[in-house]
Amino acid sequence: MPNQNEQNNHILANGEIQLAGEFMWGSNYTFLVQVELDGSTLSGVYKPTRGERPLWDFPRASLAHREVAAYLVSQALGWELVPITVYRHEGPAGPGSLQLFVEHDPEYHYFSFSAEDRERLRPTVLFDYLTNNADRKGSHLLVDESNHIWLIDHGVCFHVEDKLRTVLWDFAGQSIPAALTADLVHFARCLEQDEQLIASLMTHLNTNEVKMLRTRTSWLAAQKTFPDPPSHRRATPWPPI
Repeated sequence: MPNQNEQNNHILANGEIQLAGEFMWGSNYTFLVQVELDGSTLSGVYKPTRGERPLWDFPRASLAHREVAAYLVSQALGWELVPITVYRHEGPAGPGSLQLFVEHDPEYHYFSFSAEDRERLRPTVLFDYLTNNADRKGSHLLVDESNHIWLIDHGVCFHVEDKLRTVLWDFAGQSIPAALTADLVHFARCLEQDEQLIASLMTHLNTNEVKMLRTRTSWLAAQKTFPDPPSHRRATPWPPI
């Protein structure tokens, strides 16, 4: 029998999408949807490619693919940071990413986190470095009813140039825990040897982007310390939340 994650993935990948609302605070068109299949319904976040605002430094029509690539990286690391995200070739507004909606308190985010929850963010910091996240705002961290921390909004990740901009510099210069270093080493090996993972990533990223993901992973695994913010450019996004 498939587990709940497998069932949810199947529903998001194959179910009928019905628009339920629009999120108004983002730069790109983002919709709340209901996804129905065989009597089961899930809430999802649908980001159609045609609603992406063109960016000077990212290829056109690539942001939805980057959302899916971030999910693949999260799963390959074993950290389950990104909600289930699939790429749909058809939808109410055309092709785009579709992510499982996470019920959460929008008033509880990085800038209002308890000290205990901030201490849980080490995998998030490493994940953002690996994916080269150019826009980690405080509101992109959600806590669900089970107290699990989820990360959203990864459309501007995986650039081949250094683009990391984040509000999360809490652990700069500190040692990476051994268990997380082991995960990085394993992931680096997967990026070299796991043909299925490589093929999946290549569906959504180009060759150089996957190569640089591998380079960042190997460097971080060898460095064994959390990176410091860059001194030659802005290290945080705007607005920060």
